[in-house]
Amino acid sequence: MPLDGHHSYLGTDGCGVEVLDALTSKRRRASLQDVADIARAADHLDSIAFHWVAVSAQDMPPETRSLHEILAIWNNSTKHVQTESIVTEREAIASIEMAALIAGGRDELRKRPILSNMQCTACPLGQDGGSIEAALVNAAAGLPVGFMTMASMVSTGPATMAGNLVVGNAEVISAMALMEMAYPGAPVYYAAAQTAMDLRTGGYTGGGPEDFLFGAATNVLADFYNVPLSMGAFATGAKEPGWHSAVENSLSAFMAVSTVSDMLLGAGLLHGSRIWSYEQLLMDGEIWSILCSMARGIEVNDETLALDAIRAVGPGGNFLAQKHTRRHMRELWVPTLLDRRPYNEWESKRDGPRDWAREKAQWILKNHQPTPLEPKLYAELERIVKAMERTA
Repeated sequence: MPLDGHHSYLGTDGCGVEVLDALTSKRRRASLQDVADIARAADHLDSIAFHWVAVSAQDMPPETRSLHEILAIWNNSTKHVQTESIVTEREAIASIEMAALIAGGRDELRKRPILSNMQCTACPLGQDGGSIEAALVNAAAGLPVGFMTMASMVSTGPATMAGNLVVGNAEVISAMALMEMAYPGAPVYYAAAQTAMDLRTGGYTGGGPEDFLFGAATNVLADFYNVPLSMGAFATGAKEPGWHSAVENSLSAFMAVSTVSDMLLGAGLLHGSRIWSYEQLLMDGEIWSILCSMARGIEVNDETLALDAIRAVGPGGNFLAQKHTRRHMRELWVPTLLDRRPYNEWESKRDGPRDWAREKAQWILKNHQPTPLEPKLYAELERIVKAMERTA
């Protein structure tokens, strides 16, 4: 993923605590098996470029939970892992040892990181000690390190958007500056998921016009400092996939993509990043494919203007038999979930995008299995995790 300011990439988000089961649609606590299953699903989808640990493996010991999670992802996907759950120096040291084994050594890991690290700031205007220590370990190893502000208007930030941006920006650049002071040239990135407090409940909203504007404004700040941006863009506040989640995720992602944010997060999560949904993951992928098609814009040249084809058809004809049509028709965006069937067909079946998303997710979980890590390598990685548990 070249973070060059000209590409946007979508990743899963974290760290949810519950899952809507792909088979039963019932809500339950998240487990390590869910981490592995979600990794397989995300690995299958072209829309997902990298992983966050989407849900917490709550059946694992808290001291080593984060290591179990990244191991489960590495064993079920070849895509990049950006962890947000490694928040102590000990965990960071172990995770780098694991990543170096997979990459073929510390030097190879530095050249082509298979792991990056994200830490949350402590709003307002604070840093978490363990997170800073973990970030310094990663910066020393040459792994990309980002800092995410989640300043919330009215509660952990001012009631104005500009003021909230000031608070969040101070948190992020202070942490990035510390990394550069300690390890000049360390790869760092800006991260943000700012929002507004719900005035009725005091809760985290996970969607709304403020969130959408923050998505664009934060990218302007990141560009000013000439660093990549990892932006919370999906992760709707909706309780289930549907109209609510589609509106919030479409608008938040559009604002981020229109300003070319480098990394967008949140695919598959509901209720403000608390609940994982396979259906939402597939539906978010559909939204993302629309945005990617829009972002390509309209190419104008002699071939795309199609003047020869237009002359050949003339008034009152159609373009179905034209060679120009055959050359370009497969460039058109084709939905996988949006319903374009005739009304009568829909009326007779009464199914729709959520049903199809559930069926597709079930198919992926049943059939898609990336090549796992080599057994000896897996055993060595597991040894590192177990050693951490013994000394916790």
